[in-house]
Amino acid sequence: MKIKAAVAPGTGKPFEIQEVELEDPRSNEVLVRIVGTGLCHTDLLFKDYLPIPLPAVYGHEGSGIVEKVGEGVTMVKPGDPVAISFNSCGMCNNCLAGMPFYCLNFTGLNYSGARADGSMPISKDGAPLFGSFFGQSSFAEFSLTTERNVVKVPEDVPLEILGPLGCGIQTGAGTVMNALKVPAGSSIAVFGTGAVGLSAVMAAKVVGCTCIIGVDIKPQRLEMAKEFGATHVINSAEKNPVGAIQAITGMGVNYSIETTAVPTVYRQAVEALDLTGECVLLGAPPMGTEVTFDMQTLLTGRKTRGVIEGDSVPQKIIPQLIDLYKQGKFPFDKLIKFYNVKDINQAVADSGQGVTIKPVIQFDS
Repeated sequence: MKIKAAVAPGTGKPFEIQEVELEDPRSNEVLVRIVGTGLCHTDLLFKDYLPIPLPAVYGHEGSGIVEKVGEGVTMVKPGDPVAISFNSCGMCNNCLAGMPFYCLNFTGLNYSGARADGSMPISKDGAPLFGSFFGQSSFAEFSLTTERNVVKVPEDVPLEILGPLGCGIQTGAGTVMNALKVPAGSSIAVFGTGAVGLSAVMAAKVVGCTCIIGVDIKPQRLEMAKEFGATHVINSAEKNPVGAIQAITGMGVNYSIETTAVPTVYRQAVEALDLTGECVLLGAPPMGTEVTFDMQTLLTGRKTRGVIEGDSVPQKIIPQLIDLYKQGKFPFDKLIKFYNVKDINQAVADSGQGVTIKPVIQFDS
């Protein structure tokens, strides 16, 4: 079928709206008509820095209506509203252990620009076009995804806002709820209050943190952090956040989350911990980025590690976050601004400048 898609034509070049060809679903695949798809830093990181051959179709925070399913699909049917998340194989040791976010085939299934067998479901003028990004490539009117990607969602929630739950928002919230399992009464600092960081702030409030510190250089984002539950905010362009956090807490925080992928900020997030505290790295840096720590910092029981997708199983956490939203406890919709696909490059610019926290792209159809 012929569809419109926002195509990345080359490194550093703006998106172009082009007509492309999309295959019919295979046995385990689901065709979804996209009603909204979040624009994420990861889309732009791959577009401009990481090696999926271009031209390509990105997008990995889609939501929409199931149009057609392959003969092997049993979990959804045509007409079902769904959010689309990351892909996983379901067969490796980590998937079988309930950790699809650390699927041993994660790189190939999500980052290669092709299906597991190397084929590409999108083409233009008869030539294959790299797609299947996160198993969905949802910067398009329709997404050909898999049964493992999709999560059926309630019909009483606006479907167009739900796509970002599939990656950025579940990453921030899931890190607090699943990866760190932050107990009530804890202290936490979130470095970088974009979509991922603000989702972590909201989740920290939900789980009962009594000290929630947002750190950023953009005053408008720090104001949003306070709106979403931060008890303190620090403009790190004006003061050293490590010293400021120690002044607030007396020693340091129990937990910290680093979302910026800036090495100096990551080091600050570790140094802001109290003894035995834990820091999680969520930011996605370009390949080859290195960070240094004073080794003494870690000798006192402090820990740090990276986390993918908030250690979240989409079919579990997305319904949980929707329930919290419906109860007024997780107002992630306040992060979102909608853009027509013809304005996708403006959305990129607004996101980069911090004007918009979470752009959601929509097609006319």
